[in-house]
Amino acid sequence: MTTQGIYQSAIAQGIKADLRGEDYVRRHLAKSLKKYEEMSEKEKKSFDNESLENPYSDSRVLCTSGDKVIKKIIAGIDIEGSELLYAKQRGDIDLVIAHHPEGEALADLSTVMHLQAQVLAQYGVPINIAESLIQPRISEVTRGVSPINHQRSVDLARLLGLDFMCLHTPADNLSAQFIINALAQEGDKLETVGELVDFLKTIPEYAAAEALKAGPKIFAGAPERSLGKVVVTEFTGGTSGSKDIYEKMAQYGIGTVIGMHMGEEHRKEAEKYHINVIIAGHMSSDSLGMNLILDEIEKQGVEIITLSGLIRIKRF
Repeated sequence: MTTQGIYQSAIAQGIKADLRGEDYVRRHLAKSLKKYEEMSEKEKKSFDNESLENPYSDSRVLCTSGDKVIKKIIAGIDIEGSELLYAKQRGDIDLVIAHHPEGEALADLSTVMHLQAQVLAQYGVPINIAESLIQPRISEVTRGVSPINHQRSVDLARLLGLDFMCLHTPADNLSAQFIINALAQEGDKLETVGELVDFLKTIPEYAAAEALKAGPKIFAGAPERSLGKVVVTEFTGGTSGSKDIYEKMAQYGIGTVIGMHMGEEHRKEAEKYHINVIIAGHMSSDSLGMNLILDEIEKQGVEIITLSGLIRIKRF
């Protein structure tokens, strides 16, 4: 496999697992192509051509030296200077893969957040309300990432001669879809918040995190409370959404939210509107999605070394 081949395979996995449905994503890409074709030559010069095939702006090949065959990879949740220096020091690493975005993928993180509104609409929140509430948060995130030194680790990877990519939303899509499928198999067996937490702990990544004191936890609600309608809305879509959404969730019949992580202001709002919140865990949830991508790579004979909080679980 080459760096580009690994990247394209991961994007394809992410599209297939997208909570909006693969058909929706393909239509979105077709609209982007039509918009591009109608642009002036001047507008085309600043257009992100990668977005015609990859709908996830937070996932990119950040630097590559060409079409070399990839034999050994380092993969982690966060890749910064120390991880890149370790990769170079080893002398046998062909590619470094981060989960969290760096470089241009970090600079354009907020673009993928529109996904959150569309997922909420599928769970019953009217799309006009979901879009209205998410837009201020998108603007906030855009301003928040603006002053960051986006290219710092990318520049180092380039100087060290390392191929470097980040795979964010594709992995998060896979993680969310895995949880949804796992819950579907349980049917109506799970009735309380505590039962759902116990079920999550049977998933290997969360079991491993539990042993590290970072397993699934109840952030709002109580073990004996009924679940009501369970949604997986805070796993994918860039970063945390609007804290104002929980009132609308309650109004449209949502009882329990499963998320990767949640800030205190969001938690208080969920509790205020009687929404149960189960936080599965950040690094463990990220690991789940990354593992599904790494499995497909490793099946091709590529050796994978993990670090930076990535809990490696194989499913083949």
